[in-house]
Amino acid sequence: MQVKRIIANIRTEDPTLADRFYRDILGLELAMDHGWIRTYASLSHMTVQVSVAQEGGSGTDVPDLSVEVDDLEEALRRVKAAGIPLVYGPTSEPWGVRRFYVRDPFGRLVNILQHA
Repeated sequence: MQVKRIIANIRTEDPTLADRFYRDILGLELAMDHGWIRTYASLSHMTVQVSVAQEGGSGTDVPDLSVEVDDLEEALRRVKAAGIPLVYGPTSEPWGVRRFYVRDPFGRLVNILQHA
C-alpha cells in the first residue's frame, strides 16, 4: 500500500469564506465544490508529509497547516494587502526557512514558508 495524498479538512459553516485566503492569497485553484465542501488544489507535484510537533519552532504555537511557497515576499504582500494581521514573523529561522504565521478565515494558524 502507498499513501497517494493527504488532505487537510477544516470545519466551517461557510466554505465560501475560504476563497479569499486559499484561492486569492495562496493561489490555489478551486478543484471541487459540492456546496458543503470546497477543495482547493495546486497542479504542482507535492510530497506527502505529516508533521507531529511539541511546538512550532522558535517557541511558537504549533501551526494547524504549513504552506510552502516559492515566493514568500509575494505571499506576504498579498496577506498585507488583504489586511490579514501577522501572528509571527516574517523571520529567517536557524533551520533554513523564512516564514510567517497568519490565521485563515476559520481561525486556523497557518505557517507560510519558503526554504532558504
